[in-house]
Amino acid sequence: MLYYIKKYPVSLFIILAVIYLSFFKPPSTEIGTIPNIDKVVHICMYFGMSGMLWMEFLRAHRKDGAPLWHAWVGALVCPVLFSGIVELLQEYCTTYRGGDWLDFAANTTGAVLASLVGYFLLRPRMK
Repeated sequence: MLYYIKKYPVSLFIILAVIYLSFFKPPSTEIGTIPNIDKVVHICMYFGMSGMLWMEFLRAHRKDGAPLWHAWVGALVCPVLFSGIVELLQEYCTTYRGGDWLDFAANTTGAVLASLVGYFLLRPRMK
């Protein structure tokens, strides 16, 4: 566990922030009247999570030659599975949040976009 805290400190902080944002009861504000603002927030949350996982993976494994498929699994597959689990927990374990397939699609979109940026932009610059 200490290994992951040393290698991925910012990513772990972002994951904890996403967990908190996924389960706290938000106050009512006027921003909620903007159509589909929650989908934009979901894309941004998972873009940030997956993007930071890519950055820290590429930084941490620059010299040891870790296979790149580890980054794809850790920065794309795991956030998508994580978001699906969070949506299910919101649906079945909370009364004030509901799981939504469109939220899951927005989460997946954010992770896919970050992975494309990580692979095509970050990876060549960090080599």
